[in-house]
Amino acid sequence: MTMPRLQLYDTTLRDGAQQEGISFSVEDKLKIAQKLDELGIDYIEGGWPGSNPKDVEFFTRALDLHLSHSTIVAFGSTSHPGTKAEDDANLRALVDAKTRTVTIVGKSWDMQVIEVLETSLDNNLKMIADSILYLKSRGLIVFFDAEHFFDGYKSNSEYSLRTLKTAADAGAECLVLCDTNGGTLPQEITAAFESAGRAVNTPLGIHAHNDSDLAVANTLAAIQSGAIQLQGTINGYGERCGNANLCSIIPTLKFKMYIDCISDEQMNKLSGVSRYVSELANRSIGTHAPYVGASAFAHKGGLHASAMAKWDKSYQHINPALVGNRSRVVVSELSGVSNIVYKARERGFTLSPEDKKTRDILEQIKLLESRGFQYEDAESSFELLIRRTQTDYHPPFELVDFMVVVEKRRRPPTMGNQEEELLSEATVKVKVGNKIMHTAAEGDGPVNALDAALRKALLQFYPRLSVVKLIDYKVRILEESAGTASHISVLIESSDGEDEWRTVGSSSNVIEASWLALADSLEYWLLKRGDA
Repeated sequence: MTMPRLQLYDTTLRDGAQQEGISFSVEDKLKIAQKLDELGIDYIEGGWPGSNPKDVEFFTRALDLHLSHSTIVAFGSTSHPGTKAEDDANLRALVDAKTRTVTIVGKSWDMQVIEVLETSLDNNLKMIADSILYLKSRGLIVFFDAEHFFDGYKSNSEYSLRTLKTAADAGAECLVLCDTNGGTLPQEITAAFESAGRAVNTPLGIHAHNDSDLAVANTLAAIQSGAIQLQGTINGYGERCGNANLCSIIPTLKFKMYIDCISDEQMNKLSGVSRYVSELANRSIGTHAPYVGASAFAHKGGLHASAMAKWDKSYQHINPALVGNRSRVVVSELSGVSNIVYKARERGFTLSPEDKKTRDILEQIKLLESRGFQYEDAESSFELLIRRTQTDYHPPFELVDFMVVVEKRRRPPTMGNQEEELLSEATVKVKVGNKIMHTAAEGDGPVNALDAALRKALLQFYPRLSVVKLIDYKVRILEESAGTASHISVLIESSDGEDEWRTVGSSSNVIEASWLALADSLEYWLLKRGDA
């Protein structure tokens, strides 16, 4: 018997959007749907058209999407107690969404039926059957999400299996067993799936939540037990602790279980899709997220870096390029000479492990990191550190000194109210060649004022510097116990519209730390562009 092809079902636009702090616009949802189609997702659950106007608009506009692979799915629930299926507003909204496939959720836990729906167990079965029959009569393909199936199976296995039989008899094309509360263990998933497989002949699916940090493991256990449809979200977004993370499941299926669920070309887009969705969700990808995180293939220990230089499989379970990611060796106080050599080679410098200069760089990094400089995320500052050890290095500018004044001023009274404002003004001295430029500028804050004053001086010599913008600014307190006297690390991210880079500064004074990181950012760009 040939096993049916595994179906990838994404619910980022519905279940993922239920995560606290996430709110996708209709435009966001349409863009994400396009990316999911490019990734090779079979089904994209667009939302619940009966619940809000935004989802209604999405399904209307989704009719004009040009998808090459994916099928858009509308989501809803069974009819309400006491309402005929044909009269139920929720079911009519599913039909009006004009998708050829719909998913409806129904109760499969007896206690949910009694305590939440406040109806009888038999009436719940009738609601499931009538809802599916109504949707089938309108020519729709119907998937049935058996909500709380695993909790229901533990409570009353006979009834939970009856809900599956009822949905199957009514014509549901797939029965999706849901770990709605996310508290089921993998071995319990396996046992319940085996029982469900004996009870019905209809294909089974899995929808797992991550409240016990087992959503991925439970999904894989379900697939090993015969599930042919897996539901999840990009980056594991979802209510409470999230849903099963497709960015972990898909490559695990392909590279560990040898299930060819998407093509190699599509797999190469995985990290990019993960980042794209996180940007629209206004959420950063977890740095240590498997496969797609920035640190998923990062190597910090000296022993690891040394081995990686000899054999790239020594500390990596797959080639990161397969999922659109890359290897990184980071430098820190834990680094060995191998890290410095490897990282320098990445940046275009040839260093020898036996060279005294290499060991001097390592010692300098360890000394600077003890003072708060952290180079793991500030590779551009690391490159500058190497450049500055070269005997023929000439910096494009040198910092002489700076002064920042923050003043509170009173504005003229408005409508009888006395208003106050803060004004920041910075004065800097910069040496370029044989000239010392002395400039001043105002800003919204002390760092903004410093930035403006420094640029004002440098633009006279390097006019192309105007394209460089500061796009992110992070301050980290390194010694919280020291209170306001703590050492501060400042990480600045800059962009010229094409490339982005990060630089670091550290001091017990946040203004000085910012000044150092800012100066590194501009110096790095001038050197990379050949203006210096």
